[in-house]
Amino acid sequence: MPERTPYIAANWKMNKTVAEAAEFIDALLPRIAATRCDVVVCPPFTALAAVVERRYGTAVKVAAQNMHEQASGAFTGEVSASMLVELDVEAVVLGHSERRQLFGETDEALARKVPAALAADLEPILCVGESEPARDAGETEEVLERQLQADLADVESGDLARVVVAYEPIWAIGTGRTATPEQAQEACAFIRDVLRMRGAAADQVRILYGG
Repeated sequence: MPERTPYIAANWKMNKTVAEAAEFIDALLPRIAATRCDVVVCPPFTALAAVVERRYGTAVKVAAQNMHEQASGAFTGEVSASMLVELDVEAVVLGHSERRQLFGETDEALARKVPAALAADLEPILCVGESEPARDAGETEEVLERQLQADLADVESGDLARVVVAYEPIWAIGTGRTATPEQAQEACAFIRDVLRMRGAAADQVRILYGG
């Protein structure tokens, strides 16, 4: 079993002004100064620069909540990987269930976004997970495999260890239902098995649970 540093990511979603984000990160940093985990915070775009500035010299990484796969162009409201890199952002959340459900994020788009993030030396945090109907129909593994195979289709096997995968069962987010530890472990183990079909680097991939 390879040594994998625990990875903790906090998605702030559409919360915190610049001032609120600065106050929060200033309070957080002393509390986790001795951590041996990789701690990642994911502020909204407007607060990225303020959080990045305050985390210099600490173990905290900063991730954006989304990005476009193109380097530039007529894509109103989007940001590119190079724009994030310019801010010293180190990672990016891709394929979050809310992006998939509310904003029409597709596996085809993610198949372009993940390699674009890697090419810019951003760490992709790829989110996958099944809906409540899929869970109740016993289709969890089918959905997870389809998402992983599609979203990582153009990722070289040697780059797989640079990807973080987050299992986010949609049915356990804001529904009152909660995944048991056993359900989460089973899904994460299945994700690992799917990744292993891509090569030995799969054992180095960090797999998170969020729900």
